[in-house]
Amino acid sequence: MSPTSSHVPEPIRSLATLAAPRTDAKDPGVLTAESASGAAPVRPPLMYGLVSAAVVVAALYFGRDMLMPLALAALLGFVLDPMVSWLKRRGLPRTVAVALVVTAAVALLAGAGWFIYGQMRQLANNLPAYENNINQKVRTIGKALRQPGMLDRYSRIADRFEREIETPAPKPAARATAPTQVEIVGQSESTSKRMLALLDKVATPLTMAGIVFVFVVLILLDKGDLRDRAVRLLGADLHRTTDALGDAARRVSKYLSMQLMVNATYGIPLAIGLLFIGIPGALVWGLLAAVLRFVPYVGPMIASIFPLALAFAVDPGWSVVLWTLALIITLEVISNNIVEPWLYGTSTGMSTLSLIMAAMFWTALWGPIGLILSTPITVVLLVLGHHLPQLQFLEVLLGSERALDEPTRLHQRLLAGDIEEASDLAIELADESSPLAFYYGVRLGTLRLASSAHGTVATAEHRMRVLSGMESVIEELREQYPPPPDLPTRVACFGGRWAVDVLAADMTAHVLALSGVGAKVVRVGTMSTEYFSELDLSGVEVVCLSYFSPDPTTLAKFFVRRLKRRWPDVSVILAAWHTNPDGPTAYPIEEIGADVLVTSLDELVAQARSRLSTTDAQPFAAAHLPEEENERLASLQASGLLAPALRGQFDKVAKRVADAFDCPMAEVLLVERDAELLHGSATTVGGDDDEPPEHAAERALSMAAHVVASGQPLIVPDVLRDARYATHPGLNERGIRFFAAAPLLDDAGRALGALCVMDTEARNLNHRDIMLLENLAADVVATAQMAREDWSQQATPGHPSAPTRTGPAEPAPA
Repeated sequence: MSPTSSHVPEPIRSLATLAAPRTDAKDPGVLTAESASGAAPVRPPLMYGLVSAAVVVAALYFGRDMLMPLALAALLGFVLDPMVSWLKRRGLPRTVAVALVVTAAVALLAGAGWFIYGQMRQLANNLPAYENNINQKVRTIGKALRQPGMLDRYSRIADRFEREIETPAPKPAARATAPTQVEIVGQSESTSKRMLALLDKVATPLTMAGIVFVFVVLILLDKGDLRDRAVRLLGADLHRTTDALGDAARRVSKYLSMQLMVNATYGIPLAIGLLFIGIPGALVWGLLAAVLRFVPYVGPMIASIFPLALAFAVDPGWSVVLWTLALIITLEVISNNIVEPWLYGTSTGMSTLSLIMAAMFWTALWGPIGLILSTPITVVLLVLGHHLPQLQFLEVLLGSERALDEPTRLHQRLLAGDIEEASDLAIELADESSPLAFYYGVRLGTLRLASSAHGTVATAEHRMRVLSGMESVIEELREQYPPPPDLPTRVACFGGRWAVDVLAADMTAHVLALSGVGAKVVRVGTMSTEYFSELDLSGVEVVCLSYFSPDPTTLAKFFVRRLKRRWPDVSVILAAWHTNPDGPTAYPIEEIGADVLVTSLDELVAQARSRLSTTDAQPFAAAHLPEEENERLASLQASGLLAPALRGQFDKVAKRVADAFDCPMAEVLLVERDAELLHGSATTVGGDDDEPPEHAAERALSMAAHVVASGQPLIVPDVLRDARYATHPGLNERGIRFFAAAPLLDDAGRALGALCVMDTEARNLNHRDIMLLENLAADVVATAQMAREDWSQQATPGHPSAPTRTGPAEPAPA
């Protein structure tokens, strides 16, 4: 049944829109003729996963004697490899660097062990002097425990009552017999057996230490070969595997360095505090606490036992014990709530629950060594799950990020029929940023999910829940964020065909009203002469037509043609919400007859404002001046970026940037008071190195000026679909469709210009690409600073690096 049929009553036609569009997809829960035939059932993938997990866990458990030393060696390799690399960069062969680092590490451990042994020996000599204090406190505690109290009285009454109930009837007295005393005499072990037992206890840790030492040396010596083998084993995708290994090494190294800093900020104050309190061996307990904190959860508790036990022994009273306990609690609170969140940040990317579960899992498999290794091993697994598709489930299980993104969370609440929770979630997300940001990023994504599932996996009940829930959410948002009053209606929003299109139109009207543009929602009825004759568009300058249909060309073309015939001056914006905002346009806009096609809400607001007759928005608006414009201009003059001698270097930088991003154009642009200056281009490599910056454009038409004004990267995926820059003359003349730029920042964070990449085809950058562009922009500024320092040194009279040519020296930049 079509929702545009003229003979269908309106209520029935509204229900028909809920069921369309419909496909022939079969319900996976229904037994069909094909599944009831003799075909062999397909083994569920979950069974393979469970069997594989069981095999891996069994291998980890039964192979722990070999795997634990290897894991410990890998962890120590992460710690020692930066020092080996540092020595290697200083010109030492890798073998010599490894020998020096390993020797230094062993000497450090031996020295720490000898220091601890000396302190403990001295402490053992003083223990008899503390025996009197210990006995006195034990007697005091025992006397206090033996005193009757209120609980003892209640306990005696309960015991008496229980004995009265359970006392059996008296029996005849039996003749008492004296018990026979039995003594078990064991055979004493020989001295040789005791020595062998002691040797067995000592040999096991010594053997493991030796294996770990050998593995550490081999890992440090053959780092490159081991990395190549890991790349070969993890998969054929060289890019993903390389990123995964680099990210894993970076996160583990950061975690270990942050853990070392956290332990130091705990152990040093503890040693100083215990020294002032008067606890013997304070330095030993501080060092021991710093080392034991590498053991999660259990280590800090074990480290606190020793100073508390000594405080109990050295002082006849209780003041030293209380002071020691207060010191430990204070340091724990500061470390857990201030130091660790500040230093750790997102160094691991793991959730708190996954950290605890990982500690329990690895402790059950490998004991105390597994507890120490639990966090580094789990970090490596998390990184592999992030980069490798076959291990993506690990990122979901272990990562600190939400398992569902915000649009999916809201859609799930609506599918469950929990309208109250969906409204609360929408209000919460809108309060965190803004209602416009919620509409842009969450609400539209939720409607896309609902539209995609409309005719496939969604049932009629699911569709009813989503549509009714969405209406409630919009009403809640309208009450929470009412639009400005007395806005003249200048935009009419039409829902194209289905009920979800009407919801999109309602959302669009609210977004426009919050943006200062009065808008109303008009229900699309039967496409008849009576409908268009009764349609009231008085005062309306722009019509927004919303569609979630995969191909609304026919319906949209018919509607726009009838609309333009009656209101030829009205601009029509076709909102194709089902189209990927970063992808190419999906519909023939010329055939439909609309003025412009948009795929995102911010694009729609910009296009609507640019087509209003009395709006302040222009198709291309000049960037505003930064607040510290004079300081920014002075910093530009002092930065050395304007030096003509840098033109050749910046040309090479632009060429590298263009090659890295696979773009035909890249430029280094500087923004002066009234103009945009070109000081590096990917198309002029090999030109004159002394060429001064060129005048590229007036500042009013400068794209780099927008980057300077915001101080943030600017990404325009498609210039022609962005109302801010669609009419930019410079971009149109060069046929530029994609523009991205990162600011050139000075030490104070002021933007002096921009490093830009451009393409003649629409595209986009991901988060890692944007970070890379920012890092390259920082390299441009660093190049200018180093050149300025070199020129300053050369200008110093008598400096060894001063030029000896007879001509005039290159002047330093102003």
